[in-house]
Amino acid sequence: MEKPIQVMLVDDHVFWRRGVQQIVDAETDMAVVAEASDGQEAISRALATHPDIILMDVNMPKVSGVEATRTISGSLPDVRIVMLTVSDTDENLFESIKAGAVGFLTKDVSPDDVTTAIRETMQGESSLSPFVAARMVKYIQRGGLEQTRKPPTNLTEREDEILRLIARGARDREIAEQLFISESTVKKHVQNVLRKLHARNRVEAVSYLDPGDRQPS
Repeated sequence: MEKPIQVMLVDDHVFWRRGVQQIVDAETDMAVVAEASDGQEAISRALATHPDIILMDVNMPKVSGVEATRTISGSLPDVRIVMLTVSDTDENLFESIKAGAVGFLTKDVSPDDVTTAIRETMQGESSLSPFVAARMVKYIQRGGLEQTRKPPTNLTEREDEILRLIARGARDREIAEQLFISESTVKKHVQNVLRKLHARNRVEAVSYLDPGDRQPS
């Protein structure tokens, strides 16, 4: 039996943590291994437990989720961090991208959305709703990520096509259905895109596109 996905919960509301813990621990392929109530505690707990995935609240006392994400990503680059927010209009989400976050969840999502996001993040996907993806694109266009990169020129036609679909918030399953290929083939293409662009994750890869190519459909 494979080792369960090791999940860490970071939120200053204990009732929210307890609710998500019950959701996660009810699954056989994942388990909560650590909790923290603020950013400073999150840093120390992450360094001590080295989880696979962290669900990190954006706004917390003492040290914010953004600052904690930046520190953890710098020390533990293989740990995947998904930001939690009460609103997908939170401007701090984009600071989180720069800090190393790979996805976002709003706190009103269903239990199935939580577990799906954890599994997809573990598989290398980004938990970005189409709405958040669209706002992220506009933020990049305004120079919010301060990118000075050149548009990718070394991608194949298929890789470029997949990168544009990712920029529109499409998940692997949706990309596979639209292009009439398998999900495993999509994942291979995505890995090639990340490797060629030297990008840490899909969010970072999207920032290489020209502004006109990032427009959501």
